[in-house]
Amino acid sequence: MLRKLIILASLLALYPAAATAQTPPPGCDAMDNRTDFDFWVGEWNVYGPDGRLGGTNSIRKTQGGCLIEEHWSGASGSSGFSMNYYDPLQDAWRQVWMSAGAYIDYTGGLNADGAMFLEGEIFYHQNGNRAPFRGLWTPNDDGSVTQHFTQYNAETESWDVWFTGRYVRQEDDPNTHSGE
Repeated sequence: MLRKLIILASLLALYPAAATAQTPPPGCDAMDNRTDFDFWVGEWNVYGPDGRLGGTNSIRKTQGGCLIEEHWSGASGSSGFSMNYYDPLQDAWRQVWMSAGAYIDYTGGLNADGAMFLEGEIFYHQNGNRAPFRGLWTPNDDGSVTQHFTQYNAETESWDVWFTGRYVRQEDDPNTHSGE
């Protein structure tokens, strides 16, 4: 019996060393495309084409850097959330957006100009309508980001502007502290 206890104690003493010697499998940091959308990460004030504040957006990396979460707060009280990630099964970036008004699911990647281009579909909860949808996020030289969305209009067979906004980092925006 004493011999069995000594063997058991010896095996247990080896277990922690064996457990810590194992290397976990590589996470998303092993994927080349994982930082393609990092230019959008930050705390932002978002301005419309008229220069008025449309809302704020908090874009954060979570889940060990594998997921980019968006938390939108519109100046008029609207809100929304998106999950953005590089999907190795589709070999593309993917965004799934949810708000009280709409659901958007689209995929894509960086274009030749270094802008993130996603294409997919929008679904409106209230009436069940759906349409092809595109998003383009362009990093600007001044550190801002231009976001431009278009929705396909089947009646006119054209892509209509759905939203255009200029993202300004809150720490760089003089309006952040002026009460505007």
